[in-house]
Amino acid sequence: MKSKKPFVWAHRGASGYCPENTLAAFKKAVEMNADGIELDVQLTSDGEMVICHDEEVDRTSNGKGWIKDMTFEAVRSLDFSYGKNEYRGAKIPTLREVFELIKPTKLLINVELKTGIVFYPGIEKKVIELTEEYDFMDRVIFSSFNHYTVKKIKELRPNAKCGFLYMDGTIDMPEYGKKHGIDALHPALYNLQFPGFMEDCFRNNLEVNVWPVNEEEHIALCCEAGVNAIITDYPDKASAFIGSMFETKQQI
Repeated sequence: MKSKKPFVWAHRGASGYCPENTLAAFKKAVEMNADGIELDVQLTSDGEMVICHDEEVDRTSNGKGWIKDMTFEAVRSLDFSYGKNEYRGAKIPTLREVFELIKPTKLLINVELKTGIVFYPGIEKKVIELTEEYDFMDRVIFSSFNHYTVKKIKELRPNAKCGFLYMDGTIDMPEYGKKHGIDALHPALYNLQFPGFMEDCFRNNLEVNVWPVNEEEHIALCCEAGVNAIITDYPDKASAFIGSMFETKQQI
């Protein structure tokens, strides 16, 4: 096991307890002393940056339709409690509202730009400008499955911290990341099993931030591998287990 504890980032907020990507989920992450939060940004038809994982509202709200086709007023009128009755009436938050919530804390914010299906022209500039308005450039890491989006962020702000999100089957991903000048890889958990993957990341000075990490055996795997951060639905449980692992190591 590596000597450094991985950071714990709350996946869509503390989504194991609250409706995902809502202010309640991000507040819960703060209460649980997470090191950071992960969230997803989409654009409404009138250009508002809202926090939702899916391009459509069908799964997480009582409405239907594509966010790109809805005004902010229309999407804001929906209930995003995601079937959790105690959170009935939860509204889709804006990126500004999340920044306001997190401002008094020291949490890092992993801003994922959801441009894999809908390209959202200009979203990179809008996200950067709001991040700079809040003086958060040293607290935000920008990521996307659309690597053109990540490259655009780097073109606009070369010093921005950026990561490539990806799932599986990619050959020489650390070399690819180095070639394109990014700072981190955000692989799906099972990529850690590829031989030499972490060693290649270390050699190329790439941080590794892994998702989704909820089971104790997977948290242990990440600790052993030396990842920079785990992205989890249960930040309290992950932090407690990591603490117990490192306490045990010190006692040996």
